[in-house]
Amino acid sequence: MLLHPLEGNTVKITRTSQVAMLALLGSLSLAACGSDNNTTTTTPAGTSSASSSGSTSAGDCLSGTLNAEGSSAQKNAIDEAIATYGEKCSGATINYNPTGSGAGIKQFIAGQVDFAGSDSALKTTEKDGKVEADDAAKTCGSPAWNIPMVVGPIAIAYNVKGVESLVLTPSVAAKIFSGAITTWNDPAIAVINPGTTLPASAIKVFFRSDESGTTENFTKYLKGAASADWTADPAKKWTGKGEGKEKSAGVAEGVKSTDGGITYVEWSYARDNKLAVAKVDNGAGAVELSGDAVGKAVAAATQDGSGNDRRLKLDYATQAAGAYPILLVTYEIVCSKGSDATKQANIKSFLTHFSSAEVQAGLEEIGYAPLPSEVQAKVATAIAAIS
Repeated sequence: MLLHPLEGNTVKITRTSQVAMLALLGSLSLAACGSDNNTTTTTPAGTSSASSSGSTSAGDCLSGTLNAEGSSAQKNAIDEAIATYGEKCSGATINYNPTGSGAGIKQFIAGQVDFAGSDSALKTTEKDGKVEADDAAKTCGSPAWNIPMVVGPIAIAYNVKGVESLVLTPSVAAKIFSGAITTWNDPAIAVINPGTTLPASAIKVFFRSDESGTTENFTKYLKGAASADWTADPAKKWTGKGEGKEKSAGVAEGVKSTDGGITYVEWSYARDNKLAVAKVDNGAGAVELSGDAVGKAVAAATQDGSGNDRRLKLDYATQAAGAYPILLVTYEIVCSKGSDATKQANIKSFLTHFSSAEVQAGLEEIGYAPLPSEVQAKVATAIAAIS
C-alpha cells in the first residue's frame, strides 16, 4: 500500500525519562488533548494517562512505520494508544493525521494510508455514484472491515451563567438545535428543569462547519429519538441552525467564550474546556454522562455487519435504565487481507494493543468510554483474523 506524505512531525516512539514523562503529561492534558489540528499527531512514549500494561509483548512489536488518517474525535485516544504501545515497542513509528472521518476514508480508498479512523462505518449504499465499502474492497483486494475501537460520548455542552445543572429531552434538544427554541427560559426547557432559574437570554448554538462524523452521529441521535422535531436526515454536514466553527476545538472554544452558548462535542473536549454538560432524559429518567452509562448504550447495540465486519447499529432511542444514548463509535477501517504481509502484521500488532482491556480502561480518564467486554471480545477475534 502506498504511504501518504503526512504533514507535520511524525510520531517516533522512543523511551523517555520519568521526569520528561511527568512534565509532558501536564502539557498534553491541558493543551494537546482537545487539539484537533490537521497535522500528524506527536505523542512521545510515556506521556499517557492510560494503562501501559496492554497485551503487546516485545516479540509482537511492529517493525517499520504505520500511517493512518481520519477521525479527529479519536485523536486523544489514539495518542494514548501510541504512547503506551511505545513503552513496549520503542522502535516503532506510527503516524496519525486527524483530518476527519471523510478524509480518512478517502485516503484509505486511494491507498494512501494503512488504515483509517472513521466515526461512521463504510457506507454500503450508493451515494454520488459510489459505494464506499465496494471501493475499499477494490483497494484492498479483499473485504474491508469496520472494527469498533473508540467509544466517544457526545456531550451537549453549554455555558449559561448561574445554571450548573441542566436536563434535556430529545425533543427539546432537537428544537434547540433546529432553532425552534431560542431563549433559555423557554417553557419547554423550564418544565423539565424544575427549581432551576433560567435566564431570558438568547440561546447561541455552535455547530461543526466542517464535514464531521460527530455531526452525523449527533443528528442520528436527534433523528432516531425525536423524529417529529428533527426532520432532516443524518449527515456529516450540519443542517440545523447556529454559528459554524471548525472542528471540535472550534465549537468548544465558541461555547467557552460565549454566555448562552451550547454545542454538541466529544466528551473529552467538553472536559478539557471545563464546560458544563447536560443530563439526557430519553424517557427513563435523566442520565449523567459517564463511561459506565455510555457502556450500557453500546452493550445494547446490535451487529450490523457480517462475520468480522463489526459495524454496530446503535439504538439512539433506547430507554435502558442508566444508559447515556448520545455517542459515536470510531472504527478502524482495515483490509481483511492484504498483499503486504508485514504491513498487515504491523496493523494487527498495534490494534491488538489498542483494543486490550488495559488500554481501553485507561481511556476513560481522558473522556472516552471503554469497549464493553462483550464487544471487546468480538473485536479481538476480528483483529486476530487480519492477514
